[in-house]
Amino acid sequence: MKQTLQRNIGMPQAIALYIGAVLGSGVLIVPGLAAELAGPASLLAWGFMTLLILPLALSMGLLSAKFPNAGGVSHFVTLAFGPKAGALVGWFFLMSVPIGGPVAALTGAGYMTAAMGWGDNARIALAAAMLGIGLVTNWIGMQVAGKVQIAVVIAIVAVLVFSFAAAIPRIERVHFTPFAPHGWMSVGQAAAILFWCFIGWEAVSHLSEEFKDPQRAAVKGVTIAAIIVGVLYFLSALATVGTQSYLKGGADSSLVWIISQPLGSWGGFIAGLTGLFICTATIIAYTGAASRVAFALSRQGYAPKWMGRMSKRYQTPTGAIGFLLLCFVTVLFLYGSGLLSITTLIQFPNATFILTYIGGCAAGIRLLKGNRTGVVISWISFAATAGVFPFTGLAIGYPLLITALFFLIVYTRADRNTAQLESLPGDPDEVKRNAL
Repeated sequence: MKQTLQRNIGMPQAIALYIGAVLGSGVLIVPGLAAELAGPASLLAWGFMTLLILPLALSMGLLSAKFPNAGGVSHFVTLAFGPKAGALVGWFFLMSVPIGGPVAALTGAGYMTAAMGWGDNARIALAAAMLGIGLVTNWIGMQVAGKVQIAVVIAIVAVLVFSFAAAIPRIERVHFTPFAPHGWMSVGQAAAILFWCFIGWEAVSHLSEEFKDPQRAAVKGVTIAAIIVGVLYFLSALATVGTQSYLKGGADSSLVWIISQPLGSWGGFIAGLTGLFICTATIIAYTGAASRVAFALSRQGYAPKWMGRMSKRYQTPTGAIGFLLLCFVTVLFLYGSGLLSITTLIQFPNATFILTYIGGCAAGIRLLKGNRTGVVISWISFAATAGVFPFTGLAIGYPLLITALFFLIVYTRADRNTAQLESLPGDPDEVKRNAL
């Protein structure tokens, strides 16, 4: 009997999961970095990316609505290009999260420890707690995870709206001149940096099997989430440029400066708390997505059977969650021992995340042929994502290693199955046909 996941993710939870997956720690640092690079002209890059966010989101939303499955992007690629290609893309995504999750946790914890003057041990402890929240909420079930995500996202939105409101009295016209101090080419360079703020829609596609109404949650939910995320990013950038906080508070802590002005010392604490909330929301979404894709790969026979084990009480993939727990503990240990830094860790999942998205967009071009808008949207998303891939540099080594190990496992498995068939009594061809 095929194991299935419970359909308990409604529209509000879906919107919160989408926002949490996309609105990551980038909103705390990227507006300042982009402004430092292109000056006020960085707002043009934000405007362009805010427009591009909808096709990026809808390309995944349309596929999730039409083909809801825990495999998400892996499932879409399987339907378009075959099971091996789909399983490989699934492994790309799955092996991104064991590193990306701890990086997000350490980033969020870093904001709080910096605000409070705590040391690295406190940072690791906070990061572990954030990862624990992500694992436990996904073990209990997506209905609970979705509700937690709603509360977290509301807190994030409230703080970002407050920071913009607090910045309004300090926004001055003189801060917008000169408009392009570093030339117009810098706008394109800023746009390349901003692209990282708008990837994450592919993560929630792995939860589509648990949507109560996939058509409504995937398409309408992703549209609402895209609008909210785009507006929040643009307002944060406008506040950063209009107050010149990227010059006064530092490019990587411009939001902290904006909040600190009206609130004083409490501002740093609230900014640190915001970092915790934002990164916890990302961890919940990606932990849920990775555990579901591991479950789907196990169900298809492309991952160990124990990854497909489910909780009898909650009907959640406990085997996959256990795998993520082991990976998270290992990465935190390597960081805590000083063997790996965040700068080193963050490089590994970049190429695999982009390859996952490229695979999903390519699948959309083929699978959405009956929907002209869907095909156009998929082409736009594919071109934009493929254009960024060459900039991953040496990070390409990580997906190459995953690919080598994947095909080694596939061919070893095939040889073992052939040997088992040949050992059975009777005509080999007849045995093989019966096995199939």
